[in-house]
Amino acid sequence: MALVILALSGCSSAWGCTDTTAERGEAGVRVQVEDTSGRPVGVTAEVVDWRLEPHPQVPSQGDQVHFRYRFDGADEISLPAVDACAVDEERVALGCQTVYSAEAFGPGGDLTGDGWLAVEHPEQVAEVLLIPNDQSYDGRTCEQDIKDGGGPHPPEPAGVGDHL
Repeated sequence: MALVILALSGCSSAWGCTDTTAERGEAGVRVQVEDTSGRPVGVTAEVVDWRLEPHPQVPSQGDQVHFRYRFDGADEISLPAVDACAVDEERVALGCQTVYSAEAFGPGGDLTGDGWLAVEHPEQVAEVLLIPNDQSYDGRTCEQDIKDGGGPHPPEPAGVGDHL
């Protein structure tokens, strides 16, 4: 039994499982979507416009951030997703969510969609920014699966209080 345990522990180190986390890219209104290695994937994501207004399904909650976005160059193979964040004048995130090109519509790779961000103080919103890191796929980690896990992962999704 001891030999089996030693053999298994030796095998797991032979797999050499390592996780790496990508650096968060520079947020902007228009960004080139990049993979976990920081290379452009050939898709541009852009915030087309945004405004403060009550959400039609919950108007009693007051103003929320309603924004429209576009993915240019996305196709059925490259279906990236990026984080969209409402930020204040100092580019501090007030609310974020991931937007998926697969949920947008349009012809020839020009896909448009819209989203809503509920923020605590909508009057502080100065703009809506996109973070270029593709969030569409995050494989298993070494901790989850020592044999098949590991490799590059996107950065943690942006959240309230993050400086972009």
